[in-house]
Amino acid sequence: MAGRINDDDVKVVRDAVPIDTVVSEYLQLRPAGGGNLKGLCPFHDEKSPSFQVSPSKGLFHCFGCQEGGDTIAFVMKIDHLSFSETVERLAAKAGITLRYEEGGYNPTHQRGERIRLVEAHKAAAEFYVEQLAGEEAGIGRKFLAERGFDQAAAEHFGIGYSPVGWDHLTRFLRGKGFSDKELLLAGLSQDGRRGPIDRFRGRLMWPIRDISGEVVGFGARKLRDDDNGPKYLNTPDTAIYKKSQVLYGVDLAKKDIAKASRAVVVEGYTDVMACHLAGITTAIATCGTAFGTDHIKILRRLLMDNGSARVIFTFDGDAAGQKAALRAFEDDQKFAAETYIAIAPDGMDPCELRLSKGDAAVQDLVEPRTPLFEFAIRQIVSRYDLETPAGRASALDEAGPIVARIKNGASQHEVAVQLAGILGILDTQFVVKRVAQMARWARDRGGRGPAGPAGRTPDQGGRGGPSSSYDSGRPAALSGPALNLRSPAHRTERELLKLALQRPELVSPAFDAYGADEFTAPPYAAVRRAIEDAGGAEQGTDSAPEYLARVREAAPNDAVRALVTELAVEVFHGKTIDEAYAGDQLVRVRLRAVDIRIHDVTGTLARLGTGADDERHQAVQNELWVLQQYRQSLRNSGAAAL
Repeated sequence: MAGRINDDDVKVVRDAVPIDTVVSEYLQLRPAGGGNLKGLCPFHDEKSPSFQVSPSKGLFHCFGCQEGGDTIAFVMKIDHLSFSETVERLAAKAGITLRYEEGGYNPTHQRGERIRLVEAHKAAAEFYVEQLAGEEAGIGRKFLAERGFDQAAAEHFGIGYSPVGWDHLTRFLRGKGFSDKELLLAGLSQDGRRGPIDRFRGRLMWPIRDISGEVVGFGARKLRDDDNGPKYLNTPDTAIYKKSQVLYGVDLAKKDIAKASRAVVVEGYTDVMACHLAGITTAIATCGTAFGTDHIKILRRLLMDNGSARVIFTFDGDAAGQKAALRAFEDDQKFAAETYIAIAPDGMDPCELRLSKGDAAVQDLVEPRTPLFEFAIRQIVSRYDLETPAGRASALDEAGPIVARIKNGASQHEVAVQLAGILGILDTQFVVKRVAQMARWARDRGGRGPAGPAGRTPDQGGRGGPSSSYDSGRPAALSGPALNLRSPAHRTERELLKLALQRPELVSPAFDAYGADEFTAPPYAAVRRAIEDAGGAEQGTDSAPEYLARVREAAPNDAVRALVTELAVEVFHGKTIDEAYAGDQLVRVRLRAVDIRIHDVTGTLARLGTGADDERHQAVQNELWVLQQYRQSLRNSGAAAL
């Protein structure tokens, strides 16, 4: 039985490894105010960063999925490790020797499975590197030299060589104390007639590292004609290696990807090498599989989806490369970054281009040339005869749904206009309307139907109008924040609620006169009601902890209770949080409510028409006049008019 790690040593490890340093190995962090850092959560898919790290407290928390904890909890969650495996890994990084109770120091065979598999790969990588210098590996060194890679390049990327014999690596790792079971689980060995044999034999070896820099697999290139295996052979999926979840070169590229907000996606190991050696240090590649959703998640965490982020795909100019580009476009909308495609005029890949024309040609290649959506559309349209009306119509029918998948309305309109130009259709508005119609059909087929307050998608939002859902007590209307923080209305309402929970003295007593119907997002209306049921914001001016506890208790369900907690700890957007800032939020929320009411009353007046009862007509007109005067007063006097 493995010994239990000494509690004092666990504390030493937790204190010795800064949480921001560890988290930064997996995602890009930026200042969030108050000494905190923020980034895109690695535990759920999101478009705006809700994941926060507090270096001073040694804690992380995601306001989106509610994951949180210390450094150990983060590593356990993201790498699927046990507690002891995590402590051992962090201790190794910090150079700390652990003590184990119930048996003293933990011998090698007692260590966690994942740690053992990683250690086996590390030892294998060192073995392969040593073999590259041997006489047998001359064919491998020649392969590299012919592609412009010298010894320094091989060392930088950790390239090695697997001997031709049946079990050279297997015997070497056995000598290091690894069991046959561990070697089979690691994918380094495979079953033979008389026991385990090497999986990779007589091949050039590229170590594949995860985002934290640990070797988790290998890519092996065929060198000899008598090798009947595939051109490239990769490690099979194991407990530490999933080809759909790793990117070759990401350990070397991650810092520059985050710094430059740019990633270059190439097709092979040698292309990554060529790009890096040419100065394009943001290049990465998939490992024997198509670029997919899990790869996008890795890049999004590094790019943090800021407005200037760019992802540039380089594909071969042949049919397979064009097919890969169209497949990449299928996932284009999962990026917030702008996506481009770069194809050399003569169809060469980056490795061939560097060898033929030098580093400058590679640098020129990856400068954004063609937006990926435009390339995808042109590839589709090229199959039709645009000289005929029937050809243009057929091309529109196939290309239109591609444009309709663009979620952002403004972008969709702009691309639809470009599609009209590509097709040569002079009636641009016809194409725009046709694409919009296709988008509606796609939404209907998806089963979403009309979006109400409870089902509003993240890209919708805004005003919403005077809906009865504001007064609804149904839990469904409050579940899952149907919020759009890009909406000025929702941002202001959120700030006001944060003030009411964190700084009630700045908004009380004016806030307590606000009705729940003045908050256009149902979850925010629910929080407003919870504050009211707890006695109002004025109660929070005396004892904040007791006040927040009462508000949480007044929440109707766990979803609203979690939102109260979230708003009570979230950092304010304003630089100076004072009475002026609070007054501004109060006025903004009230003004929007007044505008909505004016809109309603104006509609009522129009519906009454000239034949309405004079008394009724006059009452509505009077209400409209009072509202308009109040709106003008709010605009002129601000918080003083509340």
